[in-house]
Amino acid sequence: MSLAEPELFADESPCVQSQRVIYTPSAFARSTLLYLQEAGTLTAVKPHSSSRSGLRSFLCFVVLSGSGTLDYEGEVYRLQAGDAVFIDCRKNYEHSTSDDLWSLQWCHFFGVQMQTIYEKYISRGGRPVFRPQNCAALKDNLSRLRAIADSADYIRDMRINEELSALLTKLMESSWNPENTFTAKKKVELSRVKNYLDEHYAEKMTLDELAAKFYINKFYMSKIFRETYGTTIIAYLEQLRITKAKNLLRFSDMTVDEIAYRVGLKDANYFSRLFKKVEGMTPSQYRRLW
Repeated sequence: MSLAEPELFADESPCVQSQRVIYTPSAFARSTLLYLQEAGTLTAVKPHSSSRSGLRSFLCFVVLSGSGTLDYEGEVYRLQAGDAVFIDCRKNYEHSTSDDLWSLQWCHFFGVQMQTIYEKYISRGGRPVFRPQNCAALKDNLSRLRAIADSADYIRDMRINEELSALLTKLMESSWNPENTFTAKKKVELSRVKNYLDEHYAEKMTLDELAAKFYINKFYMSKIFRETYGTTIIAYLEQLRITKAKNLLRFSDMTVDEIAYRVGLKDANYFSRLFKKVEGMTPSQYRRLW
């Protein structure tokens, strides 16, 4: 765990008044966990801009009051109280307060998996700027992060990791709302498709057959399934079959070939290859271990 004491700074500059905790995580945290770099609050006292590039960091901030802009990846976003920002600071960015001077609450953080997590966030429809349904929850996360970093808790790196995980979960929930883009009829259609997969996973089926059964265009069905559930129909079906197979491997005496057939994978060799791809071990190894 981190042994160095965090530093609390009060920044009284001509442009801003801010308080921040600058944190130095342990080597263990840097190599293994999500870790905090700094967290704090800022109140502008006159119009100004801040720009950075090449920071090995991700930034989340909430506009508490006032308004301003964010220039990020060639797009200028207008921000007002209640808006939230989540960006990759390795890319160039600039944020500026307007004459309606803003106040912000923020944290900079990083972790070995953050690039992959952010790519997933973007692929599921996450935006650099969004308006969370529950801004208070994000602000609570940011406040707790600062408090933990400013504490003498001997396991604070683990607590920071936990709080950053919670923050990322809220960011995913708040920004990705594909259901808002679909009509009630479309959502019902998609629900019927998913329910059918859950009930008939052991049967042989193709995307063409599935689309024909529900009178939906195959490409449209695939698109809205991925946007809604964050995975393809084929990947969802494979995951479902592997989960059912794991249950049978642990709690039945069926052979691997019988289990493959039971979950809808008639080719036992293909079943074993797919199982190893997903679980990192063969079905027989899984059975012995569990």
